[in-house]
Amino acid sequence: MSVLFALDAVTVSRGGRRILDGVSVTLEAGERLAVVGANGAGKTTLMRTLIGLEQAQSGSLTAFGKARRCERDFREVRAKAGYLFQDPDDQLFCPTVVDDVAFGPLNLGASQREAGALARATLARFELGHLADRITHRLSGGEKRLVSLAAVLAMAPEVLLLDEPTNALDEVHHARLLAILAALPTAMVIVSHERAFLQRLATRAVLLKDGRLQAALIHEHQHTHEHLHIHAGDPGHSHHGDPFAVPDDPWGS
Repeated sequence: MSVLFALDAVTVSRGGRRILDGVSVTLEAGERLAVVGANGAGKTTLMRTLIGLEQAQSGSLTAFGKARRCERDFREVRAKAGYLFQDPDDQLFCPTVVDDVAFGPLNLGASQREAGALARATLARFELGHLADRITHRLSGGEKRLVSLAAVLAMAPEVLLLDEPTNALDEVHHARLLAILAALPTAMVIVSHERAFLQRLATRAVLLKDGRLQAALIHEHQHTHEHLHIHAGDPGHSHHGDPFAVPDDPWGS
């Protein structure tokens, strides 16, 4: 598989505090990498660093086969990696839904007519065509989340960066979002506190704690009821039937 992102000993500091402390991680084509950790652990900072919205003080970042150091380097990265923000209101700013979905293709060089057609085709593909001419700020929270995803997917990204994608979704919109993402072949980095969601989508998991990454398992314990657990990497910790466990390699990497 080809490596899409590679961070090597990356450190990001803010206000005298190290948010990321020598982080190393790779993402390969087709992978769905879950990034888990407590609130404030730096998960969003990691996502922003991947596309150059946070400046690394040390270490190296390679994306799509090239070293990325300055703002100019990251412009290409942002065209290939679609970032879904935690809050859709940070992502949607055009008058209508179709305008928002067309915005990315326009920035990539499509004509107004081409971008509009692509936007409507993308909305139709994900059964959102009925929203095309709606005023964006009048959508429900769930509708905004799905439209935000459509706006990202209209740019045909090679990687999806999903920052808490299920925040504030009701059951119907949650199921729709999960169905769309599960059907995509696109590589993903997924930040989420929702373990069942990660259990369904992720192929590998890492835990961010104290600024450092370590391999993790996401799995179910069998009790009188079922609930999900996240464990830091421990080759001695195993469970029968664990979908993330591989003999002698519990991270599936």
